[in-house]
Amino acid sequence: MVKILGHGNSIINQFLYEIRDENVQKDSLRFRRNMERLGEIFAYEISKELNFEVQQVQTPLGIASVPVLSDKIVVSSVMRAGLPLHQGILNIFDKAENAFISAYRQYEKDGTFEIQFGYLSSPGIDEKVVILADPMIATGASMIIACQSLLEKGNPRHVHIVALIASREGLQYVQKRLDMQHTTIWLGAVDDELTVKAFIVPGLGDAGDLAFGAKE
Repeated sequence: MVKILGHGNSIINQFLYEIRDENVQKDSLRFRRNMERLGEIFAYEISKELNFEVQQVQTPLGIASVPVLSDKIVVSSVMRAGLPLHQGILNIFDKAENAFISAYRQYEKDGTFEIQFGYLSSPGIDEKVVILADPMIATGASMIIACQSLLEKGNPRHVHIVALIASREGLQYVQKRLDMQHTTIWLGAVDDELTVKAFIVPGLGDAGDLAFGAKE
């Protein structure tokens, strides 16, 4: 299942507008904060799909019955660009375990590249709900590598993929290679164009550089 939150009229579109705006992007603190706020919105929407159980809580005046989250959550992200998004999701699922994945583009002299896996730090994920965040799904290759590396840690009950913007081509690539019966893809927007250098157009640029500064 694919859910595109930007299709409706809600505050998410204000934040998507700002992270795309080249003038607002000059303020890296604002860019990171907007990514974090988007992560919070995605987490809230994902929470509607999770399992809850009723528990009794003692108040100063009596006992209240309240549904509380019963699923065990693992929040994971692709470094470094995914870190602000990860933090936003973690702000909502504050009792979650955490996983971090390193994947990067290894460029050749002719400008072509391959996605390389770096490392994974993760708890076991058997029967847990995994939320995997990466700001962009361009070709989709890094997302597949991230998912495959996580699945070596166990068999989750469900995987929720979160990305701010996906190319249509990248989205289709991911859908064809994942078990969509146990995967939900959450997006802010889908852009139609992916350039020969695998940049999403109009996209927003390099999310990692915008959040943390240019790299050599």
